[in-house]
Amino acid sequence: MPMAQQLAQQNGLWAAAGISLRLEQRGERLGLRGPLPCRGGSGRFPVQRISLGLPATEAGFMQARIEVKAILRQLQQQQFDWADWVRKTPQSQAKSAATTDASTPSPSTPSPSKSSSGKSSDGQINLLLAEFERAFFADSRRRRNPAGCRTTWTGAYQPYLRRLQALADEFALPWGLQLLEQVLESYDPASRSRQQCGTALAALARHRCLDLPSDWGERSAGYGLHAAQFRQLPSDSQILQWIDQIPNPGWRLAYGLMATYGLRNHEVFFTDLSALAPGGDRVIRVLPTSKTGEHQVWPFQPAWVERFALPSLGEQPQLLPSVCTDLRRTTLQQVGRRVAEQFRRYGLACTPYDLRHAWAVRTIHIGLPDTVAARMMGHSVAIHTRTYHHWITRRDQQQAVDSALARAGQRLVA
Repeated sequence: MPMAQQLAQQNGLWAAAGISLRLEQRGERLGLRGPLPCRGGSGRFPVQRISLGLPATEAGFMQARIEVKAILRQLQQQQFDWADWVRKTPQSQAKSAATTDASTPSPSTPSPSKSSSGKSSDGQINLLLAEFERAFFADSRRRRNPAGCRTTWTGAYQPYLRRLQALADEFALPWGLQLLEQVLESYDPASRSRQQCGTALAALARHRCLDLPSDWGERSAGYGLHAAQFRQLPSDSQILQWIDQIPNPGWRLAYGLMATYGLRNHEVFFTDLSALAPGGDRVIRVLPTSKTGEHQVWPFQPAWVERFALPSLGEQPQLLPSVCTDLRRTTLQQVGRRVAEQFRRYGLACTPYDLRHAWAVRTIHIGLPDTVAARMMGHSVAIHTRTYHHWITRRDQQQAVDSALARAGQRLVA
């Protein structure tokens, strides 16, 4: 792919994710352009350039993406320092090299592999992961929902691929099964992170036509719910009590929506609530821009619609808290993080996802078919069964016991 096309594609992905920085080619070198802290310390962010000192080649492009991510991290953590990014002129580099120990690498020169074997997997893994990322976003199934696609990538794939890159660099491991197994084993057994890591690595392996061991799914499986969370899911009475700790009317409505409809954090702000208006059927519609696309949700418990004053949202959705939902400037993750922060701010004894899990368990006790509940939650039946295995098993066993006792009673009567 020509360099201009690669830059346009990458800059387009960043623009869609609300990132203002852009890579550009100037002559035979790559640089960065975008709003950056004023060098005079005025607090303003004028559009400025950084010369990355990288060639306009495939390897240079891969390294440039890594450096842009480092700049973004510094900006987010308010730790950006121009001294880290001002490149030296060739003359000053030569002068510095004359007075610097030859064993000390230049700050602008990539360090060699840490392995004593002399191998370096950095370039190979960089190219492989960049190719996988492009294929991920080019998938026609995902392109129908760009916001959900970005959220899935940044939350369910990127953290584990970064660890793969880090371990490949640290141990100079080439691409292959040994590297994937080492990444998987770096997570605690039966943890949620290990499960997600297994899924991400399996997708990468399929993309590269690499066969995984037959027990890969079993080795990467995690508990659907962490053991501590399993024990601490709130009861209905607790959910009704905790809302009194929320002084803000808008956040009380957001809490009520999540409790009544089992919504994800961000879905509160990406849902059609018109059915809550007087005369509506109270079946709300999660919009296609959400993480898992459009789906409809029924209230459980139905009485909570009135209890939490949710009908007011049918005609006045603006009663919800003012949160930026322009996905050109924010992400679904950032919206969801805002909700979680409010829960902590009000000192609630539950997380937003506790309300979602409690909703799911409620549907199991009521007897709603798992396929229907999974559809309302916007995930697969397999994920639903794995996550709520304990409660589903208990329900099914109880039904079997009740049926057996009923048959035994009929025989005794006969």
